[in-house]
Amino acid sequence: MTAREDLFDTLSQIGKALGHGHRLALLERLAQGEAAVDALAKTADLTVGNASAHLQHLRRAGLVTASRSGKQMIYRLTDQRVVTLLSLMRDVAETNLAEMERLVSRLFADDNPDGALEAISRDELLSGLKRGAVALLDVRPEDEFRAGHLPDAINIPLDQLEMMLEELPRDREIVAYCRGPYCVLSHEAVQRLRALGFRIRRFDEGFPEWKAAGLPVH
Repeated sequence: MTAREDLFDTLSQIGKALGHGHRLALLERLAQGEAAVDALAKTADLTVGNASAHLQHLRRAGLVTASRSGKQMIYRLTDQRVVTLLSLMRDVAETNLAEMERLVSRLFADDNPDGALEAISRDELLSGLKRGAVALLDVRPEDEFRAGHLPDAINIPLDQLEMMLEELPRDREIVAYCRGPYCVLSHEAVQRLRALGFRIRRFDEGFPEWKAAGLPVH
């Protein structure tokens, strides 16, 4: 095998590590912040053993790193370029794979045909924040919010939404966000709050993409 072939063979390790849906789900969770194996397993609906095996593939490919804290292994993304890599994969797939359009449509099948639930773009959100016209609602779990969030966002996990309605403003449009473009938490929050009379849309990206773009986070 030539040096060039060795190089491409080594490069292919990243592709192989990304070649499983469970590993992509684990990377999506780690894009929110570091986490222990048991928390990652719960998010990806895996056993701890299966999650650990998938994480080892990602670790060997240089996509995640790990350190020990007591009896737990804490995992984190190697760097923010992993988020960019996932975004590029998503863009290529949505552009070139017809199946992606069908699956995304099914994921957000309850969107109103008149566009009432259409997501807000990054540029629109930045403009609204600059004018003070929108309030941010982070519907991720509390541990993910603590690891990092958009400035001045209100954190109300989806399962607590109806109990904390008084925290939400009625005089501004609310923009809900969560883990990324395929995260349904913000989509469900929009549906629930619209039914209660709130003006609300969802951000079409998520916290990791916002951070990877170099925008301010807390």
